[in-house]
Amino acid sequence: MNRPTFGPGGNGDWFYSEGNKSTLQSPGWLKEKGLDAFEYEAGNGISAGEATLSAIGKKAKEHGILMSLHTPYFISLSGVEEEKRLKSIEYIQKSLWAATLLGADTIVIHSGSAAKITREEAMALSKDTLMRVAEAVGETPIRLGIETMGKVNQLGTLAEVIEQCKVSPIYAPVVDFGHLNARGIGGVFPDADSYRRVFDEIGCALGDEIAKGLHCHFSKIQYTGAGEKKHLTFADTEYGPAFEPLAEAIVKEGVAPRIICESAGTQAEDALYMKNAWLTYAK
Repeated sequence: MNRPTFGPGGNGDWFYSEGNKSTLQSPGWLKEKGLDAFEYEAGNGISAGEATLSAIGKKAKEHGILMSLHTPYFISLSGVEEEKRLKSIEYIQKSLWAATLLGADTIVIHSGSAAKITREEAMALSKDTLMRVAEAVGETPIRLGIETMGKVNQLGTLAEVIEQCKVSPIYAPVVDFGHLNARGIGGVFPDADSYRRVFDEIGCALGDEIAKGLHCHFSKIQYTGAGEKKHLTFADTEYGPAFEPLAEAIVKEGVAPRIICESAGTQAEDALYMKNAWLTYAK
Protein backbone atom coordinates (compact mmCIF):
# COMPACT_ATOMS: atom_id res chain seq x y z
CA MET A 1 0.00 0.00 0.00
CA ASN A 2 1.73 3.19 -1.19
CA ARG A 3 -0.79 5.65 0.24
CA PRO A 4 -1.97 6.27 3.80
CA THR A 5 -5.02 4.38 5.03
CA PHE A 6 -7.54 5.39 7.65
CA GLY A 7 -10.04 3.75 9.96
CA PRO A 8 -11.48 3.62 13.47
CA GLY A 9 -10.40 1.84 16.60
CA GLY A 10 -13.53 -0.15 17.43
CA ASN A 11 -17.11 0.70 16.56
CA GLY A 12 -18.38 4.19 17.32
CA ASP A 13 -21.72 5.93 17.63
CA TRP A 14 -22.22 6.33 13.87
CA PHE A 15 -21.93 2.56 13.34
CA TYR A 16 -24.56 1.75 15.96
CA SER A 17 -26.85 4.65 15.02
CA GLU A 18 -27.37 3.02 11.63
CA GLY A 19 -28.71 -0.15 13.21
CA ASN A 20 -25.52 -2.23 13.19
CA LYS A 21 -25.01 -4.56 16.14
CA SER A 22 -22.02 -6.80 15.39
CA THR A 23 -18.37 -6.26 14.45
CA LEU A 24 -19.09 -8.78 11.69
CA GLN A 25 -20.88 -5.89 9.99
CA SER A 26 -17.99 -3.46 10.41
CA PRO A 27 -15.89 -4.26 7.32
CA GLY A 28 -18.78 -3.80 4.88
CA TRP A 29 -19.94 -0.66 6.66
CA LEU A 30 -16.44 0.84 6.65
CA LYS A 31 -15.98 0.17 2.94
CA GLU A 32 -19.34 1.82 2.25
CA LYS A 33 -18.19 4.91 4.15
CA GLY A 34 -14.90 5.11 2.24
CA LEU A 35 -12.58 3.91 5.00
CA ASP A 36 -9.79 1.36 4.64
CA ALA A 37 -8.82 0.01 8.07
CA PHE A 38 -10.15 -1.24 11.39
CA GLU A 39 -8.50 -1.90 14.73
CA TYR A 40 -10.15 -4.66 16.72
CA GLU A 41 -10.26 -3.57 20.34
CA ALA A 42 -9.33 -6.32 22.81
CA GLY A 43 -8.27 -4.02 25.64
CA ASN A 44 -10.40 -5.89 28.15
CA GLY A 45 -9.24 -9.29 26.93
CA ILE A 46 -9.92 -11.57 23.99
CA SER A 47 -13.36 -13.01 24.59
CA ALA A 48 -14.46 -13.84 21.04
CA GLY A 49 -13.99 -17.40 19.86
CA GLU A 50 -12.22 -18.82 16.82
CA ALA A 51 -15.33 -18.93 14.63
CA THR A 52 -16.25 -15.28 15.29
CA LEU A 53 -12.72 -13.97 14.77
CA SER A 54 -12.35 -15.99 11.56
CA ALA A 55 -15.68 -14.70 10.25
CA ILE A 56 -14.66 -11.09 10.90
CA GLY A 57 -11.33 -11.74 9.17
CA LYS A 58 -13.13 -13.21 6.15
CA LYS A 59 -15.39 -10.14 5.91
CA ALA A 60 -12.40 -7.81 6.22
CA LYS A 61 -10.62 -9.56 3.37
CA GLU A 62 -13.78 -9.53 1.27
CA HIS A 63 -14.16 -5.76 1.66
CA GLY A 64 -10.46 -4.84 1.53
CA ILE A 65 -10.28 -3.59 5.11
CA LEU A 66 -6.81 -3.69 6.69
CA MET A 67 -6.97 -5.18 10.18
CA SER A 68 -5.01 -4.67 13.36
CA LEU A 69 -5.65 -5.67 16.98
CA HIS A 70 -5.14 -3.76 20.22
CA THR A 71 -3.91 -6.17 22.88
CA PRO A 72 -5.30 -6.32 26.44
CA TYR A 73 -4.52 -3.38 28.70
CA PHE A 74 -3.47 -5.73 31.49
CA ILE A 75 -0.32 -6.72 29.62
CA SER A 76 2.52 -5.42 31.80
CA LEU A 77 5.90 -5.29 30.06
CA SER A 78 7.60 -3.58 33.00
CA GLY A 79 5.60 -4.95 35.93
CA VAL A 80 7.53 -5.36 39.17
CA GLU A 81 5.70 -8.61 39.95
CA GLU A 82 7.58 -11.14 37.86
CA GLU A 83 4.73 -13.64 37.66
CA LYS A 84 2.36 -11.00 36.29
CA ARG A 85 5.01 -9.64 33.93
CA LEU A 86 5.81 -13.06 32.47
CA LYS A 87 2.10 -13.83 32.14
CA SER A 88 2.12 -11.04 29.58
CA ILE A 89 3.98 -13.35 27.21
CA GLU A 90 0.93 -15.65 27.12
CA TYR A 91 -1.41 -12.70 26.56
CA ILE A 92 0.70 -11.53 23.63
CA GLN A 93 0.74 -15.05 22.17
CA LYS A 94 -3.06 -15.21 22.45
CA SER A 95 -3.28 -11.79 20.78
CA LEU A 96 -1.19 -13.10 17.89
CA TRP A 97 -3.53 -16.11 17.62
CA ALA A 98 -6.53 -13.77 17.42
CA ALA A 99 -4.75 -11.47 14.97
CA THR A 100 -4.02 -14.41 12.66
CA LEU A 101 -7.72 -15.33 12.59
CA LEU A 102 -8.68 -11.70 11.93
CA GLY A 103 -6.15 -11.44 9.10
CA ALA A 104 -4.50 -8.62 11.04
CA ASP A 105 -0.93 -7.62 10.21
CA THR A 106 -0.27 -5.66 13.43
CA ILE A 107 -0.93 -5.97 17.14
CA VAL A 108 -0.59 -2.95 19.43
CA ILE A 109 1.01 -3.32 22.88
CA HIS A 110 1.31 -0.69 25.61
CA SER A 111 4.93 0.13 26.49
CA GLY A 112 4.72 -0.33 30.26
CA SER A 113 4.54 1.66 33.48
CA ALA A 114 7.29 3.49 35.31
CA ALA A 115 5.12 4.59 38.24
CA LYS A 116 6.71 2.52 41.04
CA ILE A 117 10.31 2.24 39.83
CA THR A 118 12.85 4.37 37.96
CA ARG A 119 12.51 4.72 34.20
CA GLU A 120 15.82 2.89 33.80
CA GLU A 121 14.53 -0.08 35.82
CA ALA A 122 11.24 -0.05 33.93
CA MET A 123 13.03 -0.03 30.58
CA ALA A 124 15.27 -2.92 31.63
CA LEU A 125 12.25 -5.00 32.69
CA SER A 126 10.31 -4.16 29.52
CA LYS A 127 13.24 -5.12 27.28
CA ASP A 128 13.65 -8.39 29.17
CA THR A 129 9.95 -9.15 28.61
CA LEU A 130 10.18 -8.23 24.93
CA MET A 131 13.23 -10.46 24.51
CA ARG A 132 11.32 -13.37 26.08
CA VAL A 133 8.33 -12.67 23.82
CA ALA A 134 10.57 -12.71 20.74
CA GLU A 135 12.03 -16.06 21.82
CA ALA A 136 8.55 -17.47 22.48
CA VAL A 137 6.91 -16.42 19.20
CA GLY A 138 9.87 -16.80 16.85
CA GLU A 139 9.46 -15.43 13.33
CA THR A 140 6.01 -14.03 12.69
CA PRO A 141 4.48 -12.18 9.74
CA ILE A 142 2.52 -10.06 12.22
CA ARG A 143 4.30 -6.96 13.44
CA LEU A 144 4.28 -6.41 17.19
CA GLY A 145 3.72 -2.71 17.68
CA ILE A 146 4.90 -0.88 20.79
CA GLU A 147 2.74 2.18 21.43
CA THR A 148 3.86 5.62 22.52
CA MET A 149 1.91 6.49 25.66
CA GLY A 150 0.14 9.58 27.02
CA LYS A 151 0.81 9.62 30.76
CA VAL A 152 4.11 10.97 32.08
CA ASN A 153 4.53 8.07 34.54
CA GLN A 154 4.30 5.51 31.72
CA LEU A 155 7.09 4.35 29.48
CA GLY A 156 6.32 5.44 25.97
CA THR A 157 8.25 8.48 24.84
CA LEU A 158 9.22 8.13 21.19
CA ALA A 159 12.85 7.52 22.20
CA GLU A 160 11.84 4.80 24.68
CA VAL A 161 9.65 3.02 22.15
CA ILE A 162 12.43 3.11 19.57
CA GLU A 163 14.79 1.58 22.15
CA GLN A 164 12.26 -1.16 22.92
CA CYS A 165 11.84 -1.92 19.21
CA LYS A 166 15.59 -2.50 18.85
CA VAL A 167 15.20 -5.68 20.95
CA SER A 168 14.07 -7.66 17.88
CA PRO A 169 13.06 -7.09 14.24
CA ILE A 170 9.53 -8.33 15.08
CA TYR A 171 8.86 -5.01 16.87
CA ALA A 172 7.90 -1.66 15.34
CA PRO A 173 6.70 1.62 16.84
CA VAL A 174 3.03 2.52 16.99
CA VAL A 175 3.04 6.30 17.15
CA ASP A 176 0.05 7.77 18.95
CA PHE A 177 0.31 11.46 18.16
CA GLY A 178 -2.39 12.40 20.67
CA HIS A 179 -0.49 10.57 23.39
CA LEU A 180 2.78 12.32 22.56
CA ASN A 181 1.05 15.68 22.58
CA ALA A 182 -0.62 14.94 25.93
CA ARG A 183 2.54 13.74 27.68
CA GLY A 184 4.29 16.87 26.40
CA ILE A 185 1.48 18.95 27.96
CA GLY A 186 0.41 20.25 24.54
CA GLY A 187 2.02 22.20 21.75
CA VAL A 188 4.17 19.26 20.63
CA PHE A 189 2.96 19.36 17.01
CA PRO A 190 2.48 22.99 15.97
CA ASP A 191 3.32 22.45 12.29
CA ALA A 192 4.12 19.90 9.59
CA ASP A 193 7.84 19.91 10.38
CA SER A 194 7.20 18.79 13.96
CA TYR A 195 5.33 15.76 12.61
CA ARG A 196 7.97 15.12 9.96
CA ARG A 197 10.63 14.84 12.67
CA VAL A 198 8.82 11.78 14.07
CA PHE A 199 9.12 9.94 10.76
CA ASP A 200 12.73 11.08 10.36
CA GLU A 201 13.72 9.95 13.86
CA ILE A 202 12.22 6.50 13.32
CA GLY A 203 13.76 6.21 9.87
CA CYS A 204 17.23 7.04 11.21
CA ALA A 205 16.95 4.60 14.12
CA LEU A 206 15.03 1.68 12.64
CA GLY A 207 15.12 2.09 8.86
CA ASP A 208 13.16 3.94 6.22
CA GLU A 209 10.81 1.04 5.50
CA ILE A 210 9.49 1.07 9.05
CA ALA A 211 9.12 4.86 8.97
CA LYS A 212 7.24 4.79 5.67
CA GLY A 213 4.71 2.19 6.78
CA LEU A 214 4.06 3.27 10.37
CA HIS A 215 1.00 2.12 12.23
CA CYS A 216 -0.36 5.21 14.00
CA HIS A 217 -3.11 6.32 16.34
CA PHE A 218 -4.60 9.78 16.25
CA SER A 219 -7.10 11.58 18.45
CA LYS A 220 -7.41 14.82 20.34
CA ILE A 221 -6.73 14.21 24.02
CA GLN A 222 -7.37 16.27 27.13
CA TYR A 223 -4.35 16.44 29.43
CA THR A 224 -3.24 17.66 32.84
CA GLY A 225 0.25 18.12 34.28
CA ALA A 226 0.43 14.32 34.49
CA GLY A 227 -0.31 13.92 30.78
CA GLU A 228 -3.30 12.17 29.22
CA LYS A 229 -6.68 12.55 30.92
CA LYS A 230 -9.29 11.51 28.34
CA HIS A 231 -9.91 11.13 24.62
CA LEU A 232 -11.97 13.84 22.92
CA THR A 233 -13.50 14.29 19.47
CA PHE A 234 -12.38 16.44 16.55
CA ALA A 235 -14.90 19.06 17.73
CA ASP A 236 -12.33 19.99 20.40
CA THR A 237 -10.54 23.27 19.79
CA GLU A 238 -8.59 23.49 23.05
CA TYR A 239 -6.30 20.47 23.44
CA GLY A 240 -5.35 19.14 20.01
CA PRO A 241 -3.22 18.15 18.27
CA ALA A 242 -4.43 19.36 14.87
CA PHE A 243 -4.46 16.80 12.09
CA GLU A 244 -3.98 19.08 9.08
CA PRO A 245 -0.22 19.58 9.64
CA LEU A 246 0.16 15.78 9.80
CA ALA A 247 -1.67 15.45 6.48
CA GLU A 248 0.80 17.95 5.02
CA ALA A 249 3.74 16.07 6.57
CA ILE A 250 2.56 12.75 5.11
CA VAL A 251 2.50 14.25 1.63
CA LYS A 252 5.87 16.01 2.00
CA GLU A 253 7.60 12.94 3.47
CA GLY A 254 6.09 10.58 0.90
CA VAL A 255 5.10 8.14 3.63
CA ALA A 256 2.06 5.84 3.81
CA PRO A 257 1.06 5.29 7.43
CA ARG A 258 -2.07 3.53 8.60
CA ILE A 259 -3.86 5.92 10.93
CA ILE A 260 -6.38 4.55 13.40
CA CYS A 261 -8.66 7.14 14.96
CA GLU A 262 -9.42 6.74 18.66
CA SER A 263 -11.81 9.66 19.13
CA ALA A 264 -14.42 9.24 21.86
CA GLY A 265 -17.40 7.84 19.95
CA THR A 266 -16.75 9.67 16.67
CA GLN A 267 -13.80 7.58 15.56
CA ALA A 268 -15.29 6.69 12.16
CA GLU A 269 -16.40 10.25 11.33
CA ASP A 270 -13.04 11.63 12.40
CA ALA A 271 -11.14 8.94 10.46
CA LEU A 272 -13.06 9.99 7.35
CA TYR A 273 -12.23 13.63 8.08
CA MET A 274 -8.54 12.69 8.21
CA LYS A 275 -8.73 10.82 4.92
CA ASN A 276 -10.38 13.78 3.22
CA ALA A 277 -7.86 16.20 4.72
CA TRP A 278 -5.02 14.08 3.37
CA LEU A 279 -6.66 13.96 -0.07
CA THR A 280 -6.81 17.76 -0.07
CA TYR A 281 -3.03 18.00 0.51
CA ALA A 282 -2.28 15.17 -1.91
CA LYS A 283 -3.85 16.94 -4.89
